Amino acid sequence: MRLWWEELKVAVPLIFHGNPYLLSIIWFTVQVAVVATVVAAAIGLPIGLTIGLGRFRGRRVLQILANASLGLPPVLAGLFLFLLFVPQGPLGGYNLILSKKAVFIAQTLLALPYIVALTAAAVQGLPPGLLAQARALGAGRAQLYALAVREARIGVLAAVIAALGSALSEVGAIVIVGGNVYGFDQTLASAILFDANAARYAQAIAIGIVLIGLILILMGGLGVLQQRGGGIRLRFRSVT
Repeated sequence: MRLWWEELKVAVPLIFHGNPYLLSIIWFTVQVAVVATVVAAAIGLPIGLTIGLGRFRGRRVLQILANASLGLPPVLAGLFLFLLFVPQGPLGGYNLILSKKAVFIAQTLLALPYIVALTAAAVQGLPPGLLAQARALGAGRAQLYALAVREARIGVLAAVIAALGSALSEVGAIVIVGGNVYGFDQTLASAILFDANAARYAQAIAIGIVLIGLILILMGGLGVLQQRGGGIRLRFRSVT
């Protein structure tokens, strides 16, 4: 306990003195988390909506795969990407291994299952008559999807929150594909691992405090959005 207290007394000033190393990894972490979540949402929302609302053969299998992907070990995803990015791999010519781009790709891949699986679950939980009424009023596919997203917005935002949390806290995959190079492609989470292994405990504690604060700020903001109410009116063209 004494060691913890001594290291904490050194860690707190590091946060408020504008440590350049700490500032650089904070900025990179925010970039990675936001970009990975936005890209995962852009890709995953249409897929999740298709699984949740679609009527096609194989839909059940896709839903099972989407749910199973939530349990995908991050280190396994990192290994998969590593084998793609190494010079001998299919994408070796793009020089992605041990780069910041690889970190963005890895975090996006890990955030994607949360968007797909939780979005599908959210829209499947809508009242059955709602979508039937929308179809009867002449809603097209795009309008139907927009309606589903708006009515299931709490569940969809929960998917975004889960994806963002994954992007903020993941370590294994980005260490494998990015290398966790000091001051270059480190996120807050991977920097904690680096500093703890180097016995720089005060710096690791400082980074951990910042990471917790960042999670609370970003998650709190999304939580406020999630709790905001407001219904929606059905306004579709009449069937002629």
